[in-house]
Amino acid sequence: QVQLAESGGGLVQAGGSLRLSCAASGRTFSSYAMGWFRQAPGKEREFVAHIAWNGNTYYADSMKGRFTISRSNAKNTVYLQMNSLKPEDTAVYYCASHLGLGVSVVPGGYDYWGQGTQVTVSS
Repeated sequence: QVQLAESGGGLVQAGGSLRLSCAASGRTFSSYAMGWFRQAPGKEREFVAHIAWNGNTYYADSMKGRFTISRSNAKNTVYLQMNSLKPEDTAVYYCASHLGLGVSVVPGGYDYWGQGTQVTVSS
């Protein structure tokens, strides 16, 4: 069982930055691949970024160059640095984990989810 808790969301003006954190429970965090998703009102949950157990990263095309995913296995935490934010980035952001070796870009590929943190970007 893994418990995930996101933090760091908030209200920011367009062009600003936020760093989201996701703290994980358990002693096997380093074995898990982690992902960030987001969900805007009335829309499906959307893949944002993925980081494998070994630190390899993968991004949705629309996030490349603006978002950076990273992890600290010592702190059992995964991060999402978001720069040059746009109003269309407004959503609830979720972190999730899975034990697979490949990249998963669909919600069904993940085993555990956090409660989400709201990010609102004003124009």
